[in-house]
Amino acid sequence: MPDWLPELAVAVAAAVLAITLHEAAHGYAALALGDDTARRRGRLSLNPIRHVDAVGTILVPGLLVLGQLLARGEVGFVFGWAKPVPVDVLRFRSPRAGMALVAAAGPGMNFALVLLAFLLGRATGLLPVGPAVPAWAPELLLAFLISFVVANLVLGLFNLIPIPPLDGSRIVAWAMPLGMAIRYLSLERAGLLLVLVVFFLLPQAVRGFDPLGWFLRNLASPLLRLVLLPSPSGPP
Repeated sequence: MPDWLPELAVAVAAAVLAITLHEAAHGYAALALGDDTARRRGRLSLNPIRHVDAVGTILVPGLLVLGQLLARGEVGFVFGWAKPVPVDVLRFRSPRAGMALVAAAGPGMNFALVLLAFLLGRATGLLPVGPAVPAWAPELLLAFLISFVVANLVLGLFNLIPIPPLDGSRIVAWAMPLGMAIRYLSLERAGLLLVLVVFFLLPQAVRGFDPLGWFLRNLASPLLRLVLLPSPSGPP
């Protein structure tokens, strides 16, 4: 068995759980605000299969993993998306506010899971990450905890970027004049292509243009260090 396979399996499991709970949170938030569309279509589920998108969940991540393994022998990043949770904003008392709250529920769930993982890690001694795994814990358990924190934090932060169809766009649209919001959200038709081009393709073609690297260095990494690593002023 290749050395990287167990770690990859753990990372995939952590990411799938993070994405599943993220999508379920959208559906439950919509239900709480009066829209039962997700429930009627079977999307209020913790079954990951119900949230799978053939292209975004299987094809794109699979090609990225395969390409990186063939080119470098390791996996540096994976990008993908789940099937959007169906929401009928006209069922909300305030459609624009409801849309923003439903959008915020996904990242909100991810940040809550980071906090939960942090508290459990501190309570069990798995966190902060040290030079040795506690004697009672298998290494893969620690790997899962770390992957779970990383997946939820990156997923939550990334989805707050205000590019349609990411959740941040629906939150920003709430504050826009109605006409501007409609035109802005109409970009959603090409949104995923725009995300792929801006964050993954242009950096390969334009030297010095690396918004994903900036995002990881300046937003994700500091928060990950705060959650996973011991405080510099703490005990060695």
